[in-house]
Amino acid sequence: MSAPLHVPVLLDRVLELLEPAVEAAGAAQRPAVLVDTTLGLGGHAAAMLERFPSATVIGIDRDPNALRLAGERLAPFGDRARLVPAVYDEIASAVEGAGARRVDGVLFDLGVSSMQLDEAERGFAYAQDAPLDMRMDASGPLTAADVLNTYDASALARVLREYGEEKFARRIADAVVRERDERPFDTSARLVDLVRESIPQAARRTGGNPAKRTFQALRIEVNDELRVYERALPAAMDLLVPRGRVVVLSYHSLEDRITKRRFVSATRNDVPRDLPVVPASHAAKFRLVTRGAERASESEIAENPRAASVRLRAIERVSTDGVAA
Repeated sequence: MSAPLHVPVLLDRVLELLEPAVEAAGAAQRPAVLVDTTLGLGGHAAAMLERFPSATVIGIDRDPNALRLAGERLAPFGDRARLVPAVYDEIASAVEGAGARRVDGVLFDLGVSSMQLDEAERGFAYAQDAPLDMRMDASGPLTAADVLNTYDASALARVLREYGEEKFARRIADAVVRERDERPFDTSARLVDLVRESIPQAARRTGGNPAKRTFQALRIEVNDELRVYERALPAAMDLLVPRGRVVVLSYHSLEDRITKRRFVSATRNDVPRDLPVVPASHAAKFRLVTRGAERASESEIAENPRAASVRLRAIERVSTDGVAA
């Protein structure tokens, strides 16, 4: 069975941003190496391989099923597509294992993939009753049910507040603890009902399904997503050759905040602002490619609703300091 085709978010813009890095590699008379850190079903990776016929794409994913389906989709590209089972904070070892030292471009398409949302038994989608799993890698030790049934009210409230930005985190956490004493949580529909009942009626009228923030928070906690990303982003930037680029698609403010903070820090000169001449050793090693966070157009959102919340940022290495091209 071939992989089902989903429309990648901001595909044309991603390719446009990576193209100068690929052209720089060509000018240096070598094939470009690109990394898709969140391979999913391989939509972005396939487009990269089609647009840049001399490039190699290293695809990373922690989900064995995603790797299998993406492998089927990318099989026509032969050894130009090199797939690695890994969490993306292992990008350095994944790149090395795929036979490369440095890379020209890296894409992060963060969050849960379309495939994972579509597989009801994974428990990612609050619109379908399913087991409360939410592991991107089914061999992981922690499920969403484990979090709900074992965290105390304070710890659970912290997860909902920090990772879901849930205003009513403590009310939901207290309700979970009360309910689980009667019967442990194991399916999503019961949790959706509990969240709805825990939130004031006025707050239910806007913002879509009131359970979406709780589901986001549980997914992030189960997969340690933010801490993994905080390690992965600087590791990816360290792998870039001069004129190499990192492109990030994030879907909520927590990821975007990490990206913005890291990018701003990397593009700042390491000297006082009023210094008239910046020594090369203290100059910023990166420059911002995008101005702020770019959003999807109304027409793309109409065609691909997942694009509604996307924020795109990109950065380019400008310094040759300590980097072999």
